[in-house]
Amino acid sequence: MLKRDRQRFYKVYERLIQRYGEQHWWPADSPFEVMVGAILTQNTNWTNVERALENLKARSSLDARQILEHEHEVLAGFLKPSGYFNVKAIRLTTFCRWYIEQGGFEKIDREQTQQIRESLLAIKGIGPETADDILLYAFKRPVFVIDAYTRRIFSRLGFVSDDLSYEQLQQIFEQALETDVAMFNEYHALIVRHGKTHCRTVPQCTGCSLKTLCRYPASSDGSG
Repeated sequence: MLKRDRQRFYKVYERLIQRYGEQHWWPADSPFEVMVGAILTQNTNWTNVERALENLKARSSLDARQILEHEHEVLAGFLKPSGYFNVKAIRLTTFCRWYIEQGGFEKIDREQTQQIRESLLAIKGIGPETADDILLYAFKRPVFVIDAYTRRIFSRLGFVSDDLSYEQLQQIFEQALETDVAMFNEYHALIVRHGKTHCRTVPQCTGCSLKTLCRYPASSDGSG
């Protein structure tokens, strides 16, 4: 990747952090809470996840062993605010079994990043984005999380092609940026913030800090 191409990615970061400030992600009291949140946030918004997490905390159940002590119906009830609660109860239970079998956080944290990632991806219901959320935000590993906002924003900017795979997009970002956990954390959080604020399915271009860099054919009022 050419130096000028790398500079474009940093320019986006600089404009986003100037516009929104530090996002302080991931909001959680422990690495395990981050992991649970990463699983529950699939197909829902964070407000709903917070309600489900509060249900678990209210019953002192934000612990892998305690989660496994609940019957499926009870656990699903706690997770109801997050949507798809029966499916998520199964996924969370499967994850907790794996977590305990691996020896918990400290033992897992001794493993190489790729080994942890492969192990996570082998768990039913955990895909690349969820696995990388866990790696970046819980284990502080330098992996760049690719989500729908990342794909949408950077394809509209003309930096990447929309048809690239998750791994191809991740490689582009990790080659363009210095390996830095804190920076990857902040950049991903800023992308999500910008995607929710301006770069929606129907873009809201008025006031967009990236507008002068963007190639997407939308008018200033976001009408397309």
